[in-house]
Amino acid sequence: LDTIWPEEGKRYMHQYNFPPYCTGEVGRMGAPKRREVGHGALAERALIPVLPSEDEFPYSIRVVSEVLESNGSSSMASTCGSTLALMDAGVPIKAPVAGIAMGLIKEGDDIVILSDIQGLEDFLGDMDFKVCGTEKGITALQMDNKARGLSVDILARALNQAKEGRAFIMNAMLEAIDAPRNELSPYAPHIETIHIPVDKIRDVIGTGGKVIRGLQEETGATIEVQEDGTVHVASTNAESGNAAREAILGIVKVPEVGEVYEGEVVGIKDFGAFIRLTPGKDGLLHISLMANGRVAKVEDVMNIGDIVKVEVIEVGDNGKISLDRLDKPDVKSDGPRPGQGFNNHGKENGNGNRKPRRRHN
Repeated sequence: LDTIWPEEGKRYMHQYNFPPYCTGEVGRMGAPKRREVGHGALAERALIPVLPSEDEFPYSIRVVSEVLESNGSSSMASTCGSTLALMDAGVPIKAPVAGIAMGLIKEGDDIVILSDIQGLEDFLGDMDFKVCGTEKGITALQMDNKARGLSVDILARALNQAKEGRAFIMNAMLEAIDAPRNELSPYAPHIETIHIPVDKIRDVIGTGGKVIRGLQEETGATIEVQEDGTVHVASTNAESGNAAREAILGIVKVPEVGEVYEGEVVGIKDFGAFIRLTPGKDGLLHISLMANGRVAKVEDVMNIGDIVKVEVIEVGDNGKISLDRLDKPDVKSDGPRPGQGFNNHGKENGNGNRKPRRRHN
């Protein structure tokens, strides 16, 4: 809705549905009523303190509680169910959360505090006190009070009794699942955040976005690069996301002398070939290091698209990479290279068969 207030975003949303038939009634099912909005907000607030940070888990999370029948606190059942659902989905919550509704019957000085109240106890009682929390503390509270006042002693007794009740419920929950699953469902979208040096952003994006577009087409992932070096990788499956992540890390990594790569021949010149080590990062394999023996022409030993095994032998200050081929083929030496000949002593020189230039004094 358009209001005078600024727009707010949420990472975690709890949608609570409570149709009339839950309590044996007949009614119209339409937009959420105030009660549904309030109960959903309570269950939502109870889980927010234990959610992972956006860096740890860069997802928006939506939990839907579909209440089918109710004779007690369905909002506390939704809180417990949310914990189980999140852990089963692989969301790395910090701790499980349980909730319980406490009641009160007060007649003069006679006081009875009830745990996990039913509908009749809620209707005839003096208090509906919902308490949510982990083993270490409370994450959310909500109270409906019909009494004219509650003493500190009553609240203390209710909170202590609620703590015992939460512990009992928590033990039953943990018997079903005691920790978040290690992996997300294979059907869940795969989102990952990595951080790269700011001065490497241009390498990942490439000229006119050429590199990043190529990565997205090759892996099928969606890649977003922020100005601070944060990179978000989103894909429909883990395989695609992992491929994009490894490609990005390969681009920003500075090759070191001695490292071995299997790269594709992406360019051929008279003096050698350019080998694609990682997306956006090529090295030069000189013609003299392509084979065991003299190579007259690069195309005699390799062509565009060939995969060759190379070792980094030098990384210049300007970032240029020199390579040596490890899987060198043997070639026959059919004579001197073009442009080379022999001098008067039978030794090879670089003048070919040309006669010495005459000097004029």
